[in-house]
Amino acid sequence: MNTVIIDGLSFALPLFIMAIGGIYSERSGITNLALEGLQGFGAFVGGFVAVLLANHFSADSQAPYYMAMLFAVIGGMAYASVHALLCIKFKANQVISGVVINILAMAFTTFLTKQINKSIFSASSDKFVLGVSSRWTVPVLSDIPVIGAVFTNIYPFEIIIIVIAVLAWYLLYQTKYGLHLRACGDNPHAVDAAGIDVAKVRFAAVLMSGALSGLAGISFAYSISANFSSAIYAGYGYLAIAALIFGNWKILPTLGACLLFGFARSGGYRIVQLLQMPSSYSDLVMILPYALTLLLLIFFSKQNKAPRALGEIYDKGKR
Repeated sequence: MNTVIIDGLSFALPLFIMAIGGIYSERSGITNLALEGLQGFGAFVGGFVAVLLANHFSADSQAPYYMAMLFAVIGGMAYASVHALLCIKFKANQVISGVVINILAMAFTTFLTKQINKSIFSASSDKFVLGVSSRWTVPVLSDIPVIGAVFTNIYPFEIIIIVIAVLAWYLLYQTKYGLHLRACGDNPHAVDAAGIDVAKVRFAAVLMSGALSGLAGISFAYSISANFSSAIYAGYGYLAIAALIFGNWKILPTLGACLLFGFARSGGYRIVQLLQMPSSYSDLVMILPYALTLLLLIFFSKQNKAPRALGEIYDKGKR
């Protein structure tokens, strides 16, 4: 049981912070199917910085890890600006923009990774080897039955994600900017009539989605993959989109969906181990969160209420 909780949280929390980024974008009115590409590009930038800095610090130094997280956030924001420009400035179709950005990110980062490894590190590889980050265990609390698993073998990014998630919740629901953002997704004309620049609010929201997706991407790279590679583009972005939809574009219910996906994944792996099934069945376990998504669609899709202006191109002259 402890293993299921520990591994489930390490998967669910990066998924959750990426879903929060999607909530910010879509509550502002911008459909964001580009989360997959944003997390991959952010992880690419962070991974590149980590391998560049690795030789300048001791093997047990955590400096490259935290610098990788910082630059993953910056990389995700930079790449998200492309989606923001296309959708807000040039009024492109938001769904098509998101899909193209995903495809472009995977092809572009894979190409760049190969070229960088060849020219800088003299290696023919399509990966940046990062390793697995250090983990912490909280004394006393970790000894509590069942609940203690939450405080055992914690990745540093889990703490960072929880803190950022709380701040993101506060910003969205307790500040004027959060009120303006949510109003942009429901009635942008009313926001404009109040003298608030709808484009700026939406642009900032999309950049936020890129920053949080980049953080999620580098977290997956340092935990599940132990490197940056095309494995980062494993459908996690689309799973985050499913989570925020099931969460009805609200942060706390979305957390519940992400935890459900995380525990389904880790629970499946644990069942394979307990039954001593062939290793090929571990690959089959990967489909559990997606199968769960299909089941949830059957029961909850009719109750979902998207922001009223979601996906609509805002035209200031149209009333």
